Parts: sequence; C-alpha cells; structure tokens
Amino acid sequence: MYYWIGEELEFPAHEFASEDGVLALGGDLSVERLVFAYRNGIFPWFNEGEPIVWYSPLERMVLYPDELKVSKSMRQVLRKGDFQITKNRDFEGVISNCKTIVRKDQDGTWITEDMKAAYTTLHEKGFVKSIEVWKNETLVAGLYGVDLGNGIFCGESMFSKASNMSKVAFIYLVKECGYQLIDCQVYNDHLASLGAREIPREQFLKYLKGA
Repeated sequence: MYYWIGEELEFPAHEFASEDGVLALGGDLSVERLVFAYRNGIFPWFNEGEPIVWYSPLERMVLYPDELKVSKSMRQVLRKGDFQITKNRDFEGVISNCKTIVRKDQDGTWITEDMKAAYTTLHEKGFVKSIEVWKNETLVAGLYGVDLGNGIFCGESMFSKASNMSKVAFIYLVKECGYQLIDCQVYNDHLASLGAREIPREQFLKYLKGA
C-alpha cells in the first residue's frame, strides 16, 4: 500500500519506499514541495493521467566529476568545436525539446504539461538551470536540472538532434559548472558510458545532507 500525501509539506521515511523506488503518491508540484523533495533526495516521475509519483530509489545513479569518462572519439568532437554552448539562454527550448523528442524504446513522455509548467516556474526562481548546444544558431541539444545551490546538480532530462551533442552538453556541465556531484537518479546506459554509477541510497542521502 502506497503512502498518499496530504496538504502537509512532508514525505514518509525513505525506508518506506517500494522495491521499485516509489515513496509516495499525490500532493502537488508547487515550488515549495519540489524544493523540499529535492533537498531530501526525492523526485517526481509519472505519466500523463496518473497521480504524482514520488521516488527514492534504493540505488542512486550519480556521477562524480573526477570519474567522468570521455572517449577518444568524443575528445575529437570536442576539439573540432563546431558548436556553441550557452547556459540558461533558452530553457523553454530545452524543456520543450526534451518533452517532444522521440526516444528509442520509449512510448510517450513523462514531461507532462503540469511538469513543464512546474519546472519553468522553478527556472524563473533560479532553482532550475539549462545547458544549450547550438550549431549555426540552431538549438541542437541541451539538458536541464535542479540546482539547489549546494554543489549538487539533479539532472532531469536531455535531448539531442545531432550526433554526440547531448554528450557535449553533459561534459560541459560536469567539467565547467563547478558541481561536486551530478545526480542522475536512476540507471541509464548512456550516462553509465560517461562514468556515472549507482551508489546506495543511504550514501547519497548522507552526501546530500553534508552538502
């Protein structure tokens, strides 16, 4: 049986999460609740038509900057440099592309209109940051995530319309933005190839508390 959130700004203890990481259902996507959730290692993830689902997975996918893996071919892409990188120049363009881009083996998107509106508000209040990659003034890739000002970047989504460009955005985030830890939330082959790995939830929460 899942825990349903009321109006109170609270979540159950992480130990109550199910095997697949579901901690609670319901609540809202207000700035206050989202910031409270991320500060406590919890994030929302649900599909259109479903109640809001809050996660705290047993294993957390993270990347420590000094463990970043950049392949030889990727280093060549970076040296070629036929792209431009910006920060927070076009958040709306990034989240819209993350919402609509077709992904292999994925039916639909978890970025609902409510989620898009909520993270846009968080961006306007300085809690969400974006990285954009451009070619000839055309937005070809980007990512966005939550920055609580504690040295941890909680990645939310990325997209790419040109080969390797989402990797360019991610590498820039890791190497140039000064974060101590990149929270990737759940396992992903693409991020694992760049050096991300799973750590126990308890270890992640201790790091979050210390930060």
